Amino acid sequence: MYRTHNCGELRRLNHSQIVTLCGWVHQIRNHGELVFLVLRDHYGITQVTISQKDLVETAQKIKSEWLIQIQGKVELRPENQVNNHQNTGEIEVIAQKIEIINDSPLPPFPIDQEQNVNEELRYEYRYLDLRRPRMHHNLVFRSKLTQFIRNFYHQENFTEVETPILIKGTPEGSREYLVPSRIFPGKFFVLPQSPQQLKQLLMIGGFDRYFQMAKCFRDEDLRGDRQPEFTQIDVEMSFIEQEDMIQLHERLFFEILREFASHKRIMWEEVLPRISYHEAMSKYGSDKPDLRFNLEIQSITDLAQNSDFTVFKEIIQTGGVVHALSIPQGGQFSRKQIDEFTEIAKRNGLNGLAYLQIRENQELGGSLVKIWSPDSLQKLQNLCSSKAGDLILVAAGKFNKVCNTLGQIRTYCGKALNLIDSDLLAPLWVYNFPAFEENDEGEIVAVHHPFTCPIQSDFEQYKNGDLTKIGSYTYDLVLNGVELGGGSIRIHDAKLQQEVFEVMGIKAEDIDLRFGHLIKALKYGAPPHGGIALGLDRLVMLLLDEPSIREVIAFPKDNKTKDNMLGAPSPVAEKELKELGLKIAEIKTEKN
Repeated sequence: MYRTHNCGELRRLNHSQIVTLCGWVHQIRNHGELVFLVLRDHYGITQVTISQKDLVETAQKIKSEWLIQIQGKVELRPENQVNNHQNTGEIEVIAQKIEIINDSPLPPFPIDQEQNVNEELRYEYRYLDLRRPRMHHNLVFRSKLTQFIRNFYHQENFTEVETPILIKGTPEGSREYLVPSRIFPGKFFVLPQSPQQLKQLLMIGGFDRYFQMAKCFRDEDLRGDRQPEFTQIDVEMSFIEQEDMIQLHERLFFEILREFASHKRIMWEEVLPRISYHEAMSKYGSDKPDLRFNLEIQSITDLAQNSDFTVFKEIIQTGGVVHALSIPQGGQFSRKQIDEFTEIAKRNGLNGLAYLQIRENQELGGSLVKIWSPDSLQKLQNLCSSKAGDLILVAAGKFNKVCNTLGQIRTYCGKALNLIDSDLLAPLWVYNFPAFEENDEGEIVAVHHPFTCPIQSDFEQYKNGDLTKIGSYTYDLVLNGVELGGGSIRIHDAKLQQEVFEVMGIKAEDIDLRFGHLIKALKYGAPPHGGIALGLDRLVMLLLDEPSIREVIAFPKDNKTKDNMLGAPSPVAEKELKELGLKIAEIKTEKN
């Protein structure tokens, strides 16, 4: 047999036993007639002492990351050499036999210590990167968390169902990955953005409670919490209302935090706060607010309406708002930083920002001093509870643009001024999102997806008018400024679903082509149902304090969606393209 024990298993109780271990050489210290090895495998590390003359000669040839087999006797370490930070720290193995299973060239980066290593290099040698203790721990942690979540759902009488990866394209969100069909030339499958329609069809199929760890695919630009393929905890339930879904997952979430985040402090016990979408945007400038620091946006629309500045008045008269953000000790920000805040406003579609500096001697400075009366400036300070040394930023324009601008600045200030307690967890629910919004092209699109049930009274009132005023039965779970996932109560009435597609401006033939299968299924006694999808990668990332989900995924793509280890995406042979009826067209770029 290759081994009798693993490298994380031996303890004081194993004293005097003859054991066989296999592992990679994590560290090696050569003292001439005495060689110390630290042997590592999946389970941990064990120190090996080599003093036998013939074995020392063999050991002196061994390098880091060679794979070896050791047979020897377990001995207790001297008291002054016990390592209390290691599970095997009380013992060592005195080698009696060494066999080299496989040698190794020098790794391109250290395995036995944490260093800043170029990401391109790490991903090219991901199999070596995964040997590093931190990365190994991350994936073991993820496995345990996944099993914990599975057990929870099974105990709650859920059925785990795998849904297909090759499905029909029904574009209603991010760009999809296309898969050409060889058997049906010119036709394509897509990789699912999520199993959304499939899990609704399972409810119509009578499964009542479904979940799976679902692979999802989105062809979109990447950032720290995005990958082209990711895993979501996908859930659907029949005969429920919004409250049922929230309560169940609140219980799951607290159980997860107790089991996997005991080293953290949680802002609340048992019950999470719930904030409407409008309140979240108004107070924090984000639909995924970070509540670990107290920095709230204030509405000063009424004050601006009664001021002498005509620009603000004109914005308000056309349906706009005026909001302010008071930044404690923001007076320390340079003019350059304030200009950067102004650029954020412009990127969000505003003309700029006005600001008021309250100097330590209570003198006032900034652009607002030139356009507002002393009385208005004093009322502004009172509304914002500002004091000496603070900076007040004022934004005016459409609600979402103003909120997004001040929300981004709020997040920046939280980090820049060290207002965030990194040991604190601040989860919450954000609910009652608008059913629809207007995109940059002026089109009406669903905020979550077009299968979300609108609030009936809103729908009847605004379906022929301003669709953005229609609320919906929606709920997002947010943790420390990151959206962990979201869900909604679905439309279970075929007529209402058809009407929602129509008010969104989808043509009848497109409704039939893209969603005809769902409309047909809803006619067969579809139960009331709802669901949620939580990002497993994001959850693991936050619990482990990792900066990116790439650190908790075994084989991620880089920030350009490349797989540096396998060399993908890669060209396809002309023969294969011909079988699929495809021809690669030259794509014009700036370079050519």
